[in-house]
Amino acid sequence: MKGGEALVAEALPNVAFDLASHKSIKILSIGASASAGRRSTRGGYTRLIEQILERAVKGIDVTVINRGVSGELAANAASRIKTEVAFTHPDLVLWQVGTNDALAYVPLSQISASVEDTVRWLRRHKVDVILVGLQYVEGMTTNPHYLAVRDELRRIAGRENVIIVRRDEAMRLINQAKNEGGVPLPDEFEQNETGYTCLAQYVVRAITLGVFGSGLRRDPPPPPQ
Repeated sequence: MKGGEALVAEALPNVAFDLASHKSIKILSIGASASAGRRSTRGGYTRLIEQILERAVKGIDVTVINRGVSGELAANAASRIKTEVAFTHPDLVLWQVGTNDALAYVPLSQISASVEDTVRWLRRHKVDVILVGLQYVEGMTTNPHYLAVRDELRRIAGRENVIIVRRDEAMRLINQAKNEGGVPLPDEFEQNETGYTCLAQYVVRAITLGVFGSGLRRDPPPPPQ
């Protein structure tokens, strides 16, 4: 599903260094419903990431710390990330962001400031970040604010040289396939097993490309600015 592929800006230096030196990585997952986990997939897609990544890269130990909160806005998550980083010391923050802000019509400038400031704060503290973009919501596909939030997240990822997973496009293709096959769609605000697995696979792809795309780095990441 090309539409859902990750946009890889550059390697993940802190993740790469820990994999090279310790063969282990710690991932802090922050986000809304898919991170928090609902219905049949306990722990959300983040539980699957740990399993898939350990199968994809033999010999590594992956720890995923799930701190997803359903309904959380970017500004609240931004504040919580700093506290969680201080307690858990992750190599990577996986931040599912934007959907609740888009649905709540939070001003675009406020969303942008929350995400951009947090990405820069994480970089200064030697923590990599992957952004997981908007959830696909069929009724919002032509909504100007939803589209503006989606595009702004992609612009931030480009400006800040971080990876973004285009979750909305991946889920759009899943829904399209179900429609064409005559399979009833789930509630558009929920995730089923197929959706969780697809999203987890895209995140693992982003991590492996970010680390191994240009070769595993052997030098430590630069010191905090």
